[in-house]
Amino acid sequence: MTRTDITHTDITSALTDLLLNPEITLDEAADRHFAPEYRQRTDGSWADRAEFLEHIAHLRAVVDHGSVEVHEELTGGELYADRHTVTVTKKDGSTVRMEVYLFGEFAPDGRFVRIEETTLMLTGSEADRNLGSARA
Repeated sequence: MTRTDITHTDITSALTDLLLNPEITLDEAADRHFAPEYRQRTDGSWADRAEFLEHIAHLRAVVDHGSVEVHEELTGGELYADRHTVTVTKKDGSTVRMEVYLFGEFAPDGRFVRIEETTLMLTGSEADRNLGSARA
């Protein structure tokens, strides 16, 4: 049974809080958008919530600013899918642009419990190719 009174998060809100909003801590952003049992597969590699947060901490250390543009977004019950582009300018001044194809699942409270995504680098250096899953 699907509940219609639960507000779900979305990728724009989640990525903005995680990467682009210095006013919110990483833990606050994660708790707002990701369930405790969250796990993610990016380009074939699985990460649990702790590994995912290690990845985001690394990105926070290298990203200066950026934006998220959602091209398509679908929600049906507990399922979520989108295609979005993330553009970031790193602290070294270089720009990385990645298109992401994402399928996800919501926990009963509306936070993400699982995301599986494939990334396609549109702009950036060869060293940035793994930015979607890089850790320190």
